[in-house]
Amino acid sequence: MGELVALPVWLVVLVSALALLSLFGHFLMPGTRWVLRRRVYRVIEDVNSRLRIDLPPFMLTKRDRLIDRLIYDEKLLDAAAEAAAERDVPQQIVVEEIRGYAEEIVPGFNAYFYFRLGYRLARRFIRFFYRVRIGYADQETLDKVDSGASLVLVMNHRSNFDYLLVTYLASRRAALSYAAGEWTLFWPVANLLRAMGAYFVRRNSRNPLYRRVVERYVQLAVEGRVPQALFPEAGLSHDGGLRPPRAGLIDYILRGFDVEASPDVLFIPVAINYERVVEDRTLLLHGDEAMLSKRGTVFVLRSTVAFFLRTSVELIHGRRQRFGRACANFGAPVSLKAWLAENGVELGGLDRETRYGVSMKLVTGLMEEVGRLTPVLPVSLIATALAESPGRALSELELKARVHRLIGAFESGGAHVYVPSGEESLAVNDGLQLLLKRRILLEDPPGRYKVNPEERKLLDFYVKPVIHLLPERDAAP
Repeated sequence: MGELVALPVWLVVLVSALALLSLFGHFLMPGTRWVLRRRVYRVIEDVNSRLRIDLPPFMLTKRDRLIDRLIYDEKLLDAAAEAAAERDVPQQIVVEEIRGYAEEIVPGFNAYFYFRLGYRLARRFIRFFYRVRIGYADQETLDKVDSGASLVLVMNHRSNFDYLLVTYLASRRAALSYAAGEWTLFWPVANLLRAMGAYFVRRNSRNPLYRRVVERYVQLAVEGRVPQALFPEAGLSHDGGLRPPRAGLIDYILRGFDVEASPDVLFIPVAINYERVVEDRTLLLHGDEAMLSKRGTVFVLRSTVAFFLRTSVELIHGRRQRFGRACANFGAPVSLKAWLAENGVELGGLDRETRYGVSMKLVTGLMEEVGRLTPVLPVSLIATALAESPGRALSELELKARVHRLIGAFESGGAHVYVPSGEESLAVNDGLQLLLKRRILLEDPPGRYKVNPEERKLLDFYVKPVIHLLPERDAAP
């Protein structure tokens, strides 16, 4: 009984490994899951006590269950049967195709990640680059938002920082879900975005079955009261102005909306503006196809890398300056039920083309409101003042006089000017230094400022978002 037994080294290693796996799987993993679940539940309790709108059960459902719910949704099974009959293939093949789409689209929201990591990173990152402000909010109306309604924030798309800015500013009210483009479908970005509640959309896909899966997910999310954030422009502005809106996602919402049975949908217009858009030069190149083809994609990539290297060097040497102000204005919610009643629309009897026309009318009105809400920032004022006579050099006194006149003109037109009370002179100086540093303006001779002819398009990039807010007699040519 006491004799030694000789075993090969490989067998000892194998048995030890199996024993460790068994220990890990039966004891350590369940304990770890229990600890993590407790932390997540504590976060959810804490967040629900602070948010104006509780985290809906749909967002907290496990991702694999959401995928199964989507795959075996009655409407998608009907679509699968139709597609199978058209292709003359077994329905299960089409269902597996739907599964692939669902696994790509559906998010895996993690409350702990969103509020303990994602939100904090968004806050620090956006505040590292900008002075962040809410310029205007229809607070009285927003405070009366029905907690049983579905929220949809409808926004203009100025920069890739928009996601961080609005997530940070809306964090006290709701956890937002964004539609992310297919270009973000790579590791680890896709995993991080899914944990933040984002779902993925191939915007230019013409596959009807794929579009049906996206449509059904959006409808289920809205029915589940998941707060949505949409960019109807479907891309960044190339010239600073609003792009023509697309009604795709809003049309999906209307297609699944039942006035009697569905919870109301509240569309909240949100207007965003920056004193400096990080991607402005690249966006201008995309708007100028001839220049873009001349310089090529390599130039765009080189410019992006150079920007981050330059920012890093400035940070290391203590010379980094923030990019001015980033501001968002929140308008009054638009009730879908009330809007349909006011416009005499009954969705039930509409064909696809007519319903899409209704969706376009709704999204166009919302984006017009976004345009009216656009914050007017100090750089906007200086750029507009100098655009009136770009070839003339102005003294600082003349420039401030023009800015003062423009503030009155914008406010008389109902625009929201963000220049803090008593800080008008300081705000103009800050904006002036931003434009001089980037050589959009030149100081020639000393003490007099004029537009750099080589950067006129870049100056106009900051004029165009706000010029429509001026009364016609005060608008710059």
